[in-house]
Amino acid sequence: MGNMKITLKDGSVKEVEKGVSLFEVAKSIHPALAKEAVAAEVNGEIVGMSYEVNTDIELSIFKFDSEEGKKVFWHSASHVLAQAVKKLFPGTKLGIGPAIDNGFYYDFDSEHQFTENDLGKIEKEMTKIVQSNLEIERFELPREEAIALMKEKNEDYKVELINDLPEGEVISFYKQGDFVDLCAGPHLPSTKPLKGMKLLSLAGAYWKGSEKNKMLQRIYGTAFPKKKALDEYLVMLEEAKKRDHNKIGREQEIFTTVDTIGQGLPLLMPKGAKLMQILQRFVEDEEERRGYELTKTPYMAKKDLYEISGHWQHYRDGMFLLGEEENEMMALRPMTCPFQFMIYKSKLRSYRELPVRYAETSTLFRNESSGEMHGLIRVRQFTLSEGHIICRPDQLADEFKRTVDLINYVMSAIGIKDDIYYRFSKWDPNNKEKYIDNPPAWESAQSKMKVILDDIGLDYVEADGEAAFYGPKLDLQIKNVYGKEDTIITIQIDFSLPEKFDMSYVDKESNKATPYVIHRTSIGCYERTLAILIEKFAGAFPLWMSPTQVKVLPIAEKFNDYGQEIVDKMLRAGIRVEMDERYEKIGLKIREARLEKTPYMIIVGENEENNQTVNVRSRDRGELGEIKLDDCIAELRDEIDNLTIIKKEEE
Repeated sequence: MGNMKITLKDGSVKEVEKGVSLFEVAKSIHPALAKEAVAAEVNGEIVGMSYEVNTDIELSIFKFDSEEGKKVFWHSASHVLAQAVKKLFPGTKLGIGPAIDNGFYYDFDSEHQFTENDLGKIEKEMTKIVQSNLEIERFELPREEAIALMKEKNEDYKVELINDLPEGEVISFYKQGDFVDLCAGPHLPSTKPLKGMKLLSLAGAYWKGSEKNKMLQRIYGTAFPKKKALDEYLVMLEEAKKRDHNKIGREQEIFTTVDTIGQGLPLLMPKGAKLMQILQRFVEDEEERRGYELTKTPYMAKKDLYEISGHWQHYRDGMFLLGEEENEMMALRPMTCPFQFMIYKSKLRSYRELPVRYAETSTLFRNESSGEMHGLIRVRQFTLSEGHIICRPDQLADEFKRTVDLINYVMSAIGIKDDIYYRFSKWDPNNKEKYIDNPPAWESAQSKMKVILDDIGLDYVEADGEAAFYGPKLDLQIKNVYGKEDTIITIQIDFSLPEKFDMSYVDKESNKATPYVIHRTSIGCYERTLAILIEKFAGAFPLWMSPTQVKVLPIAEKFNDYGQEIVDKMLRAGIRVEMDERYEKIGLKIREARLEKTPYMIIVGENEENNQTVNVRSRDRGELGEIKLDDCIAELRDEIDNLTIIKKEEE
């Protein structure tokens, strides 16, 4: 039996006997590595540690602390959950059970309605399975045998998944004890490493995310190699709940939701509406300074428009349709680009006119599935700082760079630039349904974008299958307090829609030429960004964006007149100020202002009135003492005009 060469991540080469498992390879490198290894990458493919080496390979080994390792670990935990549920609740049918950002879930179709009380029982059964140290074995079956096996086990959803697989696809299963699940894997070698497991919550989820299908019961959980790590995570989770925008947003009366209005349709209360207005005015003013022209377009259009753009073919299920007759059907807009393209087409354009930069604060509608909606993060009606740049090929790189500069400026101004990372989202050439089928155009657009990103010097990751259906994009990714990742900003290069809409300009040689389009947003979906800001600042917004910037607190009713003088002067200086003129003790007024997280409190009494001064308390910097009113206003204006964010280390 010949030796196989393994090239490790550090470039070193190790020789092993043919047929040896990766677990044995890890053990030969260091026993501690074998103990902690949960998955590996072989020639670019993620595999389990039971993988046998039968050829020369390039190898990377992952522990739990890697993203790849966590995915495999949590995926194996989801199988333990499914096995436990099947044992405790016979007749339950399995949906899907993937690893997610901070753990896993599994969807079940059961006659039993799961409750919080059931989670403890299921956890105990999961612990028994882990302690049994069941070997997790992979096997493959031909399509007909695979279907027969799942029918025998009464797993209707698994049969449907098998039927969805293309012909020739490998159909694999994983077995642990008497439990078998359809799964592509990979998995841990056994259940033993899953020492710290916790089931977290219950939810409903439609099968395959479609409201046309049955509602299944979803159980969420997480798992760690050690119970101590689980305990630390649960403490972090409790702290995260305190900063959850759903909690703070409602407590501070920023937004609310009402069942009779519907899911994904939040109501912005006066404070939330003011926050939105402040952010919108800031963005629109900055866009105008950077050469954007404002548009205002309809909320709906005939399906003819979406047929031209391709949204009807690629995105119809995500749209709200109006009308029953096919020929007269309309749809609420899920995006603004087709409308702005029509404005561009309203007259003949010369190359000298380009670039044309359109911006609009758009109200958009997307038919999100009920299981996906969460507070302000994902909603069915939302507001987008949308923009489209129509430019010549020779202007593309510069306009893209200008767009990145605008976005980075906005992210810095609102205080989240250090919390984002960049993702270069590319197409999946194997997914013909999702993407426009024009491989040469895709490769051209992606290579152009990569050159631009590298020239800017952005630190980014690449992700296949994450592009828009009409072009590659740069996504700015951010995580919420629970660690769930969302896209906050997108910039897309579009080679397809300009041709579909017959957009053109007259070039230097008087020939008709097709422009490029850059789709972009400068602050993203306002609702989602607001949710992120609520969590980032725990409701204690920077002075410049706070709905109420200053609270004037007279210590007695007789000082209300002087308090009103302060209010009037601050209002004239453009400061958002309110006065608490209630007949209440000053201690109560101060406590309530603190609970409202007002940036500044101005306390006035006899001394301040006589000296024409104010006594200032800062939410972030504590007692500032007595200062002249004009000096106070000047300092506040300076903090506002400079978009100052007082960071925690400065508090």
